[in-house]
Amino acid sequence: MKADEIQVGGDHYQRMPVQPWTVMQAVLTPEEFRGFMKGNILKYALRAGRKDSDDTGKLNHYILKLKEVTA
Repeated sequence: MKADEIQVGGDHYQRMPVQPWTVMQAVLTPEEFRGFMKGNILKYALRAGRKDSDDTGKLNHYILKLKEVTA
């Protein structure tokens, strides 16, 4: 399954005509976009278990997307 087919914690992004990270990927350089992905990976890894949300699921979601854009 592709990262764009998944949403962790609701469906608010999937109901949008365009996913926010699709817009970011279009306007950022590839290096900037990878940096954005890595920043979110670190954020969700560091806060996992400290907030009432599925941060581990979000972490894995960003890892999947980063793998897709670096493949």
